[in-house]
Amino acid sequence: MIVRQILSTAFLLIVTSNLLLAQDAQNKDDGKLRIICFGAHPDDAEYKSGGAAALWAEMGHHVKLVSVTNGDIGHWQMAGGALAKRRTAESALVAKRLGVSSEVLDIHDGELMPTLENRRTIVRLIRDWNADIVIAHRPWDYHPDHRYTGVLVQDAAFMVTVPYFCPDTPPLKKNPLFLYSSDRFQRPYPFKADIAVSIDSVFEKKVDALTALESQVFEGGALGNEEKVRDIPPASQPELRREWLKGHWQRRAGREANTYRDALIEWYGEEAGKAVKYAEAFEICEYGHQPSHEEILKLFPFLPKK
Repeated sequence: MIVRQILSTAFLLIVTSNLLLAQDAQNKDDGKLRIICFGAHPDDAEYKSGGAAALWAEMGHHVKLVSVTNGDIGHWQMAGGALAKRRTAESALVAKRLGVSSEVLDIHDGELMPTLENRRTIVRLIRDWNADIVIAHRPWDYHPDHRYTGVLVQDAAFMVTVPYFCPDTPPLKKNPLFLYSSDRFQRPYPFKADIAVSIDSVFEKKVDALTALESQVFEGGALGNEEKVRDIPPASQPELRREWLKGHWQRRAGREANTYRDALIEWYGEEAGKAVKYAEAFEICEYGHQPSHEEILKLFPFLPKK
């Protein structure tokens, strides 16, 4: 029995050591950017930042999409552990198709709170990823999980550099650029597109990736019902399903481009900016690093150098 316990302990130490070595190798400075995107549920970061994530990934940069809750009540027909596992798998498949990483935290959907424990979790995730850019919801939103994800990331914006907060993880040597993903809420102030990104070149890739979110995009998520699902092509017709979803995202990403057209023109120039069909937009948080124009071009290397 004692020998077995010693062998078991030794095995665990080897596994832990290997995991740490793998993490160190992953986070080693290889000259590439490291971006971490937080969404409240296993679809939010994918929707809001999936196009930019694909652009970074195509250039060899490292992107991680994190869902702060497990989405376990985000369906009108099922809930609990089975749904959490399903949505985690969906999120992982989206990430694979985009060429990025993903993680879903095991916090109940609809129950996220801005606690000290959760703040520590967010700080550790940002530090472990050695992030150059952190993206999250604004803390003003219709959904409490969205709001509190924004609050938690805001609260992490200073603490990631403080050595004796979460001393089990090394503090970042530099404060990342913290960004908000876009929304349409007007109070206390409307979203401001400091950076707008054309996703025209990766639009089809984003649509292909989002087809993996079957529980949400084809089954209606928490607010679906039999009548709504009846109007969507069935799983037996995947090509029609994709075309249906593509039409939805042509409208959604097209609206984003039209809403933030001035920002697109600012970053791409008059002619190219007016020609952009699909976009994602980001606002610079007043916490964290405040970049110059030249620094933004380095952090968003797919923007044209003018």
